[in-house]
Amino acid sequence: MSKEREELKRQIRRLAKEKNAIILAHNYQVPEIQDIADLTGDSLALSIQASKTDADIIVFCGVHFMAEAASIVSPEKRVIIPVIGAGCDMADMLTAEQLRKLKASHPGVPVVTYVNSSAEVKAESDICCTSANAVQVVKWTRSGRVIMTPDRNLADWVRRHTRQEIIAWDGYCPYHDALTVEAVELARLSYPNAVIMAHPECPAAVIDMAHVVRSTSGMLEYAKKSDAEEFIVATEIGLLHTLNRQNPEKRFYPASSEMVCKNMKLIGLEQLRASLEREGPVVSVPEDIRIKAMKAVERMMSVPRD
Repeated sequence: MSKEREELKRQIRRLAKEKNAIILAHNYQVPEIQDIADLTGDSLALSIQASKTDADIIVFCGVHFMAEAASIVSPEKRVIIPVIGAGCDMADMLTAEQLRKLKASHPGVPVVTYVNSSAEVKAESDICCTSANAVQVVKWTRSGRVIMTPDRNLADWVRRHTRQEIIAWDGYCPYHDALTVEAVELARLSYPNAVIMAHPECPAAVIDMAHVVRSTSGMLEYAKKSDAEEFIVATEIGLLHTLNRQNPEKRFYPASSEMVCKNMKLIGLEQLRASLEREGPVVSVPEDIRIKAMKAVERMMSVPRD
């Protein structure tokens, strides 16, 4: 690595220490951001971990809804995101107004909303879920009918594992949803001994090809414990960096080299340093929305794990 990059890293660490800031990086961030972060992982888990620290500033290297989640659970902290324009296509597919109309057409039906959503949408929801606990959350509602937003593929995954009727919003992650059976089959032919791990945001046809279906944190855990030596990873390619780092004796292959979220790749070391220097851009959630959204998150956290 060049001297300039090493110096840039030193400056970031110094600024973070001076400002009592904690740096969070989602599993899909570029390797140099993951490597310099204090914590890496899934979005909501990172926010909850950061809320338990004495940091004054949370720097969220991810996309906008993730920084909002950090603001929801840590209203007393200053939350910043290095690139304010880093959004999420899936989260943008559902607005609070659209959800209100959906609820009005299905009165009394509980709303389970994936954390990949805006704070305003969370505030209109009864309970949140993650890709790891969506099935448990839906079962916990004990309702014969459940509205799930915004990801239709996650809803389809839940539908397979419950007897409840799922009313799904027609949203999706463009990168997971675009993964084809043909791409996975090509990867399988190239690596016939590999275990296929798929994220539940993938289409049903891809899920059918997978040996295991897990969230990103679930994939990391599975890969560590598995006796398998090779894995095909059907999620955003950023996860392969952590998988390789944690399991140097194993081999990981992308299900498709095209699974690259452009928004997740907007933050680099230069943007991170600049955000620490100016302590911005700040992401904050209005208190009335934050309180409602926090209730949905707290309900999720009260759901027993299997």
